[in-house]
Amino acid sequence: MASCVQLGKLQRSKSWFIDFAYNPKKDGTGDVRNILLIVATLIAAVTFQSGVNPPGGVWQDTIETNGTLKGTAIYASREADFYVFLICNTLALSTSVLVIMVLTYNLPFHLEVLIATASMLATYASAIFAVTPADYSYRFRFILIAAALPFVLRVLIYMVKFKANADQEQENLCDKCRSGNFCRNCKSEIPK
Repeated sequence: MASCVQLGKLQRSKSWFIDFAYNPKKDGTGDVRNILLIVATLIAAVTFQSGVNPPGGVWQDTIETNGTLKGTAIYASREADFYVFLICNTLALSTSVLVIMVLTYNLPFHLEVLIATASMLATYASAIFAVTPADYSYRFRFILIAAALPFVLRVLIYMVKFKANADQEQENLCDKCRSGNFCRNCKSEIPK
């Protein structure tokens, strides 16, 4: 506290967070990609594991009083909490998979990474289906929406950017090029 007070005035201390922030002048794109791959892979590993082995574990015996079956998640007895967990966990997993797919695009073995991540998502889906009680399966549509959401959002963002770029390109054309009768360089008429 004493280091923040100078000459009777309060002075803001320097935030240490700024030292760790992304700096395009200092940080190379390869370094940034590597860091993002590590973080995305860590998130994918943790969310996959928590989906396969849900918090609290699974019932070991069939309980006759409430009809809980062996192998279903104990956490599923708290229905709303369990589905919030599944939706958020699935959203985190699919987002991290999307980041991994984007960052490994055009790298060697990209097809193999694609196959591995698709297989991992299928394994995750079958695992959460196995630990979820059968009478709750009608809510899987929300989990599927959560799984598809990052991919759909990315496609929508690309479509909006493409439309904005096309509109900007159209504004930069002269009247002859905009009319569609002449080439973009206004040199010759386009044959019909």
